[in-house]
Formats: sequence, structure tokens, C-alpha cells
Amino acid sequence: MPQNSDAIVIGAGLAGLVAASELLDAGRTVVILDQEPEQSLGGQAWWSFGGLFLVDSPEQRRLGVHDSLELARQDWFGSAEFDRDEDDWAEQWAEAYLRFAAGEKREWLREKGVRFFPVVGWAERGGYTATGHGNSVPRFHITWGTGPGVVEPFLSRVRRGVAEGRAELRFRHRVDELIVRDGAVVGASGTLLAPDAAERGAASNRDAVGDFALEASAVIVAAGGIGGDPELVRAAWPDWLGEAPAAENLLAGVPAHVDGRMLDISADAGARLVNTDRMWHYVEGVANHSPVWQRHGIRILPGPSSVWLDATGARLPVPLFPGFDTLGTLEWLRKTGHDHSWFVTTRQVAEKEFALSGSEQNPDLTDKHVGELLRQRLGSGATDPVERFLHDGEDFLVADTLDELLDRIEQASPEGVFDPEAARAELGARDRELDNRFGKDAQISAIRDARRYLGDKLIRVAKPHRVTDPANGPLVAVRLRVLTRKTLGGIQTDLQARALDADGAPIPGLYAVGEAAGFGGGGMHGYRSLEGTFLGGCLFSGRVAGRAVAASL
Repeated sequence: MPQNSDAIVIGAGLAGLVAASELLDAGRTVVILDQEPEQSLGGQAWWSFGGLFLVDSPEQRRLGVHDSLELARQDWFGSAEFDRDEDDWAEQWAEAYLRFAAGEKREWLREKGVRFFPVVGWAERGGYTATGHGNSVPRFHITWGTGPGVVEPFLSRVRRGVAEGRAELRFRHRVDELIVRDGAVVGASGTLLAPDAAERGAASNRDAVGDFALEASAVIVAAGGIGGDPELVRAAWPDWLGEAPAAENLLAGVPAHVDGRMLDISADAGARLVNTDRMWHYVEGVANHSPVWQRHGIRILPGPSSVWLDATGARLPVPLFPGFDTLGTLEWLRKTGHDHSWFVTTRQVAEKEFALSGSEQNPDLTDKHVGELLRQRLGSGATDPVERFLHDGEDFLVADTLDELLDRIEQASPEGVFDPEAARAELGARDRELDNRFGKDAQISAIRDARRYLGDKLIRVAKPHRVTDPANGPLVAVRLRVLTRKTLGGIQTDLQARALDADGAPIPGLYAVGEAAGFGGGGMHGYRSLEGTFLGGCLFSGRVAGRAVAASL
């Protein structure tokens, strides 16, 4: 069979588009295959908030943040906790990515027209010692245009390649097998699926109307992870995280087509899968009032002030405060035996501290509308999307008094689970710690410390106040469930993004990028992410693979 192009990219998400862009810039030809309709071009990245991890950026420095590669390395490796033999390549990818994030990443993106919101967010704050998990400083840079703003320059490059006759976008091409000949991957074959007018993210049909087979000098797997399939998530759930939530209680943070099919297909071609039990799922998930896909959930991106109660009404331990340690909180909550927890706070906090994940939940940033952004972020009240959830979200409860709120939480809980008096005692004890400007409550101390950072004080962290004081009402409670999101392990790759076999040798012709490769090396995050690193991992691994393939031809 003659070659159809220099390279085949499987998956039209961000990592695949970046790899294809690099190939086109090097004068190569590329075919991009994706099982979904054209409406879903851009993959998961299109739906994202557009946060990117940068180190020692001008945006940080303007806000008085002193960052460095050394500090970022300390935070990354303290969070990753690499502890397995198969982490050897992952550690090397982590180091390479840190150098990229502290070096040319920002300028490379700026050359492509990407710009950033001036206030840098502080995600995964940690709360442990200096060598433990968390970001010592704010590093979450929000892209002007959110996820679509990150995707746009690479999609535009591919579109130009199509116009030039050097790139093809083939939708509704589901890869079922990698073609292996004499130990090398030389192409891909699979099923042609029927056309479908499903909106972006919605489930599309799987009706077969034909088949295909394509060959190329290299195949780049960029098909994502398993977050769209609750049963795959449950099957991969590690014992150390406790029992997995029931499938019906898992919210989906990604569309159903994030199905992990290419992981097993790559393994069948000889690729080694590692760290498949490492996952990144959020504990602040709420049901979308206007779902696009089944069990569609949205993540609350919380500031640090809400009181976090488990299903029984007990307060979570230090330092499991909102926005501090996603994995630690997930581990602790899974051992309670319940599939939900609660934020309890005031409307003042909800208005200032509740942000929502996703490009569609941040239209001011996504549409690059300065006037609307100023109204939404600096004006009084909640943003319009948060206001909509306060009114229409099934997980949101609003009440004028504490008695009413606790009663509504009890009614919304399984019988006999929630103890309103235990919750009342927790909230009262917390509020008494505000009688002085000092005290022993670690969360209140963390809130005060956060407000010393200008970005938090301006738009992110409310002034500490008593939850139980009627003058600070109305009160808000939010039922939270686990929201599936990322696969941290995957196809093991070397620093050229070449897929490795069980003996650690590169498989000729096969490369892997993005979530399918654990964002590099089969898991460059280790156990934990510092946030802003998933899009960044797609950018970096896609760039590495595209350049490596181009150089090898």
C-alpha cells in the first residue's frame, strides 16, 4: 500500500493539532483522523478554562510574585512523589517540561497570538511543608479566549495546511488497529462512521458505513484518556484511593468520546502502558443545569473560604481546604463511605470566590469581551454563569437562616447521614476563631495569607467573616460529587515522544502525545498535578513529537 502522507495523527484535540502544526511548519504532509464529527474539532481543550502553568512570567512579576525554575521544580517533584521504576521517563519529561514552562513556552505562544489575563491564579495551594504538594506561588495563567484561544493558532495552521494540500482532516474515522509490519508501525486501519450532526461534545452515532486503511512513515497517537467512560474509571481506580464512587454518582467532566480506545490498541501494537491507576478527578463537581453529554458535570474552581463538610456534617481536616489538595481531598472523602460532600458558605463568598471550569462557563473571557469582563469580574454580585447555577443548579441550596439551610441539606441527603447539629457545632467553632485577628484555625489563617497576594485580594478571596451571622446572609450550600477528568498515566514515551515497548525500546514509527502518553513519558505529573499543566502537557508533547517525526523523515 502506498503512503498517504508523511505522518498520521490519531486525534484532533490540542496535542494532535500541535503535532500536525509542527509537521506542516517543517514542510511535511499529515493526515489527521478523528472518530467524531467536525463539530468537536479541538477535543477537550476547547471546553477548558484555558489555564497554563508558567514560571517566572511577566504577569507574575507585575503582581509581586517571585518565582523560579528551582522553586517550580521543588513544587513539582514534591507533588509528583515519583516512586516507581517505570517513572524513569516520566521524571525526565517533568524536568524537560519545567524548563519549557520557565523558558520559551510563553514567548512561543505569544508569537502565535496567545495572550493572558493579567491576574495569575493560585491553584493547588498545598498547605503542607515546603517540600510537599502544592504551588508555592500563583502560576495558573488564564488564556485570553480560554480553551478555544489556546486551540485557535494550531487549528488555523492545520486549516492553512489543508488549503495548501499538505494536510487532511478526516472525521468519522475510528481507528481500530495500528498496522504493524516487520516490527514497525506503518499506518492505521479502522471503521468509517456515518455522518452525524450532533453538537460539539454530544454523543455521536457509531454506525459503520465502511472501512479504511492508511499508511505513513509515522503514526502519532493523540486520542486522550478514559475520563468519559465511568466504568473504565472505576476499573482503573486504585485501592489506595478507597472504593470508587458508584457509576451513577460519578459526574463526567469530559464527553463520552474520551473513551481510551487507543490505549489498548497501542498496547496491541506493542506499546507499554504504565501508571494507569494514576488519575486526576475533581472533588468539587456539580451537575450541569444544561447538560451537553450524559452526566455532564462542571467543576467549581473555589477560593479558599467555603467551609467543607463531609456527608455527615464533619469538617474536613487540615489542609483539605477548597483549592489546596485535590488528590488528598479525594482520598480522604473516599474513605468516608459516601459519594458526596458539601460546601457551606455565604453568598458573599460565592459571589467572589466561585468560578466555574470551562470555556462555555466564562463567556467574557472566551469571547475576549473587555467590557463584559469588567462587569462580570469587578462589578457587584456573582458572574452570570454562577448566578445561573445558584438559581437552577440541582446541587445548590440557598437559605436566609442557618436553621433553614441545615434543614435543606438534611432533606437533600440520604436518610440518617447528615447530622445538622454536628454541622452547626463545626460552623460555630469556626466563627468564634474570627473574634481575634489571630487564632488557631488553619483555614482562616490561610484565607488571611491568601489576601496578602494582590490577585487574590482583588478578585478571588473574600474578606473573612462569620458564616453564622445573619447579617452576612443569605447562606449557600453546594452538594459536591466526584467529577472525572484526566488520566495521568498512559503510553510510555522517551524524550522524543517515541512509544516504548515492554523492554524500553522505541517502537519504530509509533509516537504518543497528550493524555494518551500521560502528558509525556507515561505520566510526567506522577500522582498529582499543579494545574495548568494538562493543556501545557499537550502543547509540549505535541511540539516534541511533531519536531521529532519531521526530523526523522
